Amino acid sequence: MAYFLKKTTLKGRTYLAIYDSFYNQEKKGAAHKCYKSLGSVETLKKNGMEDPISFYQQEVALLNQQRKEEGVRKISDISPTLYLGYFPLKAILEKLKIQKYVNYFHLTYDFQFDLYELISTLVYARGVCPCSKNRTFHDVLPNLYHSSHYSYDQLLDGLAFLGENYEKFIEIFTVQTAAVYGLDTSNSYFDCTNFYFEIDREDDFRKKGPSKENKKEPIIGLGLLLDRNQIPVGMKMYPGNESEKPILRDVIDGLKNRNNIMGKTIHVADKGLNCAQNIAFSKQNGDGYLFSKSVKTLPSTEKTWVLLEQDYKDVKDKSGKLLYRYKSCIDTFPYSIEYNGKKQTIMLTEKRLVTYNPSLAAKKRYEINRLVEKAKALTLSQAKRNDFGEAGKYVDFTDKTGNKAKTRINQAAIDKDLELAGYNLLVTSETQMTDQDIYCTYHNLWRIEESFKIMKSDLDARPVFLQKENTIKGHFLICYLTVLLERIFQFKILDEKYSTSDIFRFIKDFRVTKGEHKYINTTRDCTFINDLADKFHLPLTNYFLSETQINTIFNYKL
Repeated sequence: MAYFLKKTTLKGRTYLAIYDSFYNQEKKGAAHKCYKSLGSVETLKKNGMEDPISFYQQEVALLNQQRKEEGVRKISDISPTLYLGYFPLKAILEKLKIQKYVNYFHLTYDFQFDLYELISTLVYARGVCPCSKNRTFHDVLPNLYHSSHYSYDQLLDGLAFLGENYEKFIEIFTVQTAAVYGLDTSNSYFDCTNFYFEIDREDDFRKKGPSKENKKEPIIGLGLLLDRNQIPVGMKMYPGNESEKPILRDVIDGLKNRNNIMGKTIHVADKGLNCAQNIAFSKQNGDGYLFSKSVKTLPSTEKTWVLLEQDYKDVKDKSGKLLYRYKSCIDTFPYSIEYNGKKQTIMLTEKRLVTYNPSLAAKKRYEINRLVEKAKALTLSQAKRNDFGEAGKYVDFTDKTGNKAKTRINQAAIDKDLELAGYNLLVTSETQMTDQDIYCTYHNLWRIEESFKIMKSDLDARPVFLQKENTIKGHFLICYLTVLLERIFQFKILDEKYSTSDIFRFIKDFRVTKGEHKYINTTRDCTFINDLADKFHLPLTNYFLSETQINTIFNYKL
């Protein structure tokens, strides 16, 4: 088939356009599409072209000659695959009206690129194909449906700027999320994790510390705060050798100050963040707290209460199987805190809920017995003290000076841990909360663990290969914003009817391949994409997609 020059007369003017003729498989015959619109003959002559028709007929002849010389079409170094699965993230971002606030930065900073475009496209790229920034720029951004207009150096410069100001950008998103979708900070969930770097030497930010993955490389810490409905509302990054416990106070205090949150909030965290200073901080701010507490560290009188069979209530499933047991009490308890450099003891009224989970008990007993067997084997072989590791807590070392430690099994420590296996204690300032409310509220902490899992697995946030502190912070800001948009989509748009894995599978898999005249939808059919197509009335399941249909998808307003 060939190109030809089409002349159309309309209202006394002659309009020119180059058309491409081709064989239409559906019509079983010739069809045409506009290759280039040229304007009117009259306007072209007015602009100095003596004979527009002859000029463009020569261009048509040249195009036909090039097509003839090309012969069989060859593959290109540009992939024909386009990612489309990020369209819900784009729709949410537009509804949040983030762009106008980001554009204010252009008033005081001389950017040679569009900062909002950089943020949005990096978030989309993180969602559809998480990888290094180098691969993101060269392999992922070109395959987004929306093109980007910045260089790789500008990407790194922009990322450093985002990292330097990451708390400002989190504030913008938090304020707009509250305005558009609403946030409920009456309960706030907080936890920390860390991310390792494949480097040997520490610097001011990447420090060696206790790693969640037991890595020896330098790490950074990251604290994440969720609202009552599991929407991220705050993030704090800190050097890997710093304690997690003060981070809770920094993030919550900063969040309330920046967003003018005046009401009482309940801080929910696990036992790793349960300390007297955090509890005192919550009370001083007029807030409440709900933490877990290790049963093993309780005074003997409280342990006796925990182990007494009296007052326990059973919770069973439909088949009668015991899920867990619980009981509670309200009393005053002493806490030792530091105030003005001096230790002080304060008395706080708390409700304490103890639970016993038989499944957890079986798991803990298995782990204890495994360590005991290791300790016995090492004792018989007269292993060195350092070889015992965690199993050393079940051993008494009677000689700590020699290369080979003289030991004996500490049966009392083993019996103590076996006796307390499966028990967990929850402490809260909210004495009016029911036992079931306390239990359910605390167990929503798994959502924050899921958010960390999204960062580490779905978004490949680790290991991190960036070197400068601000670009590292910018990287985690992009990961945070991607999680935020996914959570809004999951909880506010889809009403928690679908899992995180369903959503990210769709975001990564919904793509098309550009054909001669249409796009071919290469996405695997599944329940999620069918339900989404019905909910939004979009042609997501069509095998062939036109440019117009794809534009309809990306112009969809939530």
